Amino acid sequence: MILGIISAAVHIVLGAVLGGASGGTIGLLVGAVVGLLVGAPFGWAVASTGTYGRDPKGIFLFVVDHTWSLLNTVAGALYLALHLVFGHQPDRVVSQGSGRVNVVEGVSPRYATTIGTVCAGSSPGIQRHEDVHILQARLLGPLYLPLVALNYVLFTIAPVWLIWHDHSNAPINRFTRYFEIGVYPHVWHEAIAYRIQGTPPR
Repeated sequence: MILGIISAAVHIVLGAVLGGASGGTIGLLVGAVVGLLVGAPFGWAVASTGTYGRDPKGIFLFVVDHTWSLLNTVAGALYLALHLVFGHQPDRVVSQGSGRVNVVEGVSPRYATTIGTVCAGSSPGIQRHEDVHILQARLLGPLYLPLVALNYVLFTIAPVWLIWHDHSNAPINRFTRYFEIGVYPHVWHEAIAYRIQGTPPR
């Protein structure tokens, strides 16, 4: 319970600080409310699922996620809030002590999606792959999401991955496959995760 409260408070304080820096007193209040709307559901999920263990590892991961990797945690909290709006529910059994919040329902039936410490639509057959993304975010902190976005942009407009792409087994023969079979599995964070677990789409 206490970690959930602290997590929500961190989101509120961050929202207030950012809002105050950009809009004075009114900005501070608006930022605090936004932080509450995003942080409270995440704090509830952390508390209700027992996401972080009470052992040293669990406390360490919580601290990392709310300091160095806070940008990723906030993005994940926003992602979780959107899932909750659509009636999706955290998986308490899988989330407990894992250092992540698993959501039963995913964005797409074909793919799991992880943002920050929130993983939606995963299964045992791909969970290690998704955990790699969480580790990447924790290691790179505020650099992670910008680096991911930059790689997607670069590989979309400058498809150097065509040089090493497996054209015989995964042909790029229509527009949608350019992104699903081409860009997506070749961006750096996915390429690393697929080396740990899973098979890139073909």
